[in-house]
This record gives sequence, C-alpha cells and structure tokens, in this order.
Amino acid sequence: MKVCSGCHDAEIVLSHLQTPAEWTDTFQKMVDLGAEATNEQWRAIEQYIDTNLALIAINKSPAAELQLTMDCTPEVAAAVVKFRQENGPFKSVDDVKRVAGLDGAKVDARKSRFVF
Repeated sequence: MKVCSGCHDAEIVLSHLQTPAEWTDTFQKMVDLGAEATNEQWRAIEQYIDTNLALIAINKSPAAELQLTMDCTPEVAAAVVKFRQENGPFKSVDDVKRVAGLDGAKVDARKSRFVF
C-alpha cells in the first residue's frame, strides 16, 4: 500500500490480472514512472502478487513460476510439469488436483486464477 497507493488504489490490481512475467513488466513500468521502493519492498510486493493474485498458466508455466503462484515446493512444481508432459494439458481444476503431492485446498483457493 505504501509504495503503490501514491498513484492508484489497491483495487486496480484485481481489475488487471496478469501472469508473474506480466507483473514484472508492470513493476518496471511503475519504476520508470517514478515509483520508489527499496529492493526489499519490491520483493515483498512481487512475492505477495505472485502468491495471491497472479494468473496461473498451468499448461505453459515452468516449474519455478508454478512454485511461486501455487505456493508449493520445487518438487511439487516439477511434478505438475511432469504430469502435464505425460498426460497432456490440464483441462480443469480437478485435473490439476490429480498431481501427486499437490494440496487440494491450495488448488481450490486458486481456482479462479488458473488459465487453461
């Protein structure tokens, strides 16, 4: 809030859902337009957005991005990638829940953010 509210309210974030890569571009634009924050503040903002608001391109994202957006271990993120490589693209949230090691509650909590 401290960093971003000088130019816009927090609700704008919810009206512009983006992938983590798109958010990185947005943060750079904010810096270019004069937004000021410490490196620690930018990292905290990025981590919060990635974990709680960023879109999850479940059929395209690499494991490292899935780890951030799905709040899971590197091993579980790798299992998601392996599952889709072996079984084809995910078509639903229920398909995603079939990945061994994934927390079904975490998947359900993010279901509106999945892009298939």
